[in-house]
Amino acid sequence: MPRMFMILLPLLSLMAASVMAQEVLTVKSITVQDEKAVFATVESVKVVTARARLNGTVIDLEVREGDLVTPGQVIARVVDEKLALQIRSLEAHISSLRAQFDKAGSDLARTKELISTGAVSKARLDEVQAQYNVAEGALKAGISDRDVIRRQACEGEVLAPVAGRILSVPLTVGTVVMPGEVIASVARENYVLRLSVPERYGLHLKKDDLVRLEDGKTVKILTIYPKIEGGRVTIDADINGLESYFVGERVRVWISGGERRTVVIPDDFITTRFGIDHVRLRKPDGSVMDVPVQRGTPISTADIANGIEIISGLHDGDVLEKR
Repeated sequence: MPRMFMILLPLLSLMAASVMAQEVLTVKSITVQDEKAVFATVESVKVVTARARLNGTVIDLEVREGDLVTPGQVIARVVDEKLALQIRSLEAHISSLRAQFDKAGSDLARTKELISTGAVSKARLDEVQAQYNVAEGALKAGISDRDVIRRQACEGEVLAPVAGRILSVPLTVGTVVMPGEVIASVARENYVLRLSVPERYGLHLKKDDLVRLEDGKTVKILTIYPKIEGGRVTIDADINGLESYFVGERVRVWISGGERRTVVIPDDFITTRFGIDHVRLRKPDGSVMDVPVQRGTPISTADIANGIEIISGLHDGDVLEKR
C-alpha cells in the first residue's frame, strides 16, 4: 500500500495542479475598442412620389401609410366624369359613321354589279368609290378619337413608381386633383441607418467599419459624408436585410471611439451579494479575500468568450480564484 500510494501521489499532484490552474486567473489588462452609444435614424435612400395624370376625383385608395407596394401596383383611381360623357358621345358618333360606312359599302357593291352590264358609267363608280373611302376614313378617325379618350380614362389609375413602403397619402376619397398632384409618397426599399456622430469619434471611423446594433448584430458603414455640421459627422450604414424597420425610427447603436486599456475577466469569477459584485483575490501570502469590483459591459475576446469588463477594483498582476 505505501508503494502504491507513492506511485499515485505524483498523479494526484498533477491533477490538483491542473484543477488549480483552471480555477486561478492572473489579471492582465488588454486593449479593446472604446465603444460609444449614439442614436441613429432609419432613412430611405430615395423618396419618390406617385402623381395624378389627369383632372378628376379620387374614387378609390388602395393603400395606406406603411403598406408595401411593388412597381406598377395600382394605389389609387381618379375619374373624370367628362371623359365618360365624351366616350358616350363618341360611341354614338361611331354608330352613325358605321351606318354611313355600311351604306357606302352597299352602294359600291351595287355599282360594281351595274357597271358590268353597262347601266352606270365609270364616273359614277369613281364617285361611289370616293364616298366609300371617305366613310371608311371617318369611321377610323372616330374609333381613334374614342380610343384616345379611353386611354385618358385609363390614366386615372395611379401606379406605384418603385417598390417600397408608403410614407404618406395626403388626400382622401372624394378629393379633386389636378395633373401632377401628389397622391402618395413611396420610400424605396433601399434603407440606410443614418448616424450623427460627434466629430471626435467620427474621425476614428472609416468605410466598412462595423456598427453594433442593440440586438448584437453588426452592420457596415457605407458612406462617411465629408462635411461637419454642428460638430457632428453624418454617416450612413447598411441596414438592408436585417429587419422590417420604420422609416424615421430611432435606433441606438454603438460605434468605435478609439482604443483603450482595460481589465476583462470571465463572468464566472464574479459573484454578487446584496447588489455588490465581488471577486476572490489571492494575496501574496496565499490567503484569499473578497474584493468588491465595479462591473462594466460584456466584452468577448479571443481568449474569453464570456468576458466582463472591470472598471475598478483590479490591477495587472492580481491573482483571482474561482469561487
